[in-house]
Amino acid sequence: MKDRPRQALPRRTLLLAAAMLASGCASRRPADSSSFWSGRLSLRVRSDPPQSFSASFELSGSADQGQLLLNSPLGTAVASARWNAAEAVLKSGQDARLFRSMDELLAQATGAALPLPALFDWLTGINTPVPGWLTDLSGLAEGRLVARRQTPVPAVELRIALDR
Repeated sequence: MKDRPRQALPRRTLLLAAAMLASGCASRRPADSSSFWSGRLSLRVRSDPPQSFSASFELSGSADQGQLLLNSPLGTAVASARWNAAEAVLKSGQDARLFRSMDELLAQATGAALPLPALFDWLTGINTPVPGWLTDLSGLAEGRLVARRQTPVPAVELRIALDR
């Protein structure tokens, strides 16, 4: 992909993308070569000023390569992200932004790194520990996942409700 000039996407769009990627929540398709989740998520960042976002999403792939589609509560496409080992691309409307990695995209979107590999584990019921993060997978059988980052600042809370 040709490197386009970096266009500023609204911080809300970046936050939405991060939320969706962080969630990876959802109903699961039959096992195949990739994973698939869909559902709703809520992301709160206790920054100054505080930020929050909620949306529905579809997430497929893995931490190494995947795609995320974000939709408003009315079902309107808001943003999409695709990533692989070489790059990550965030699209919103006609705007596209290229990043070196999903880690970079997520850090830009939230102001802090999100543990994408652990998120994929959490969605499959593996409580992979990540410094600074507390996860509650006790509701996963009912389609609920909660992850909270307490350190470093700002604190982050991610709530996921999986489609059934």
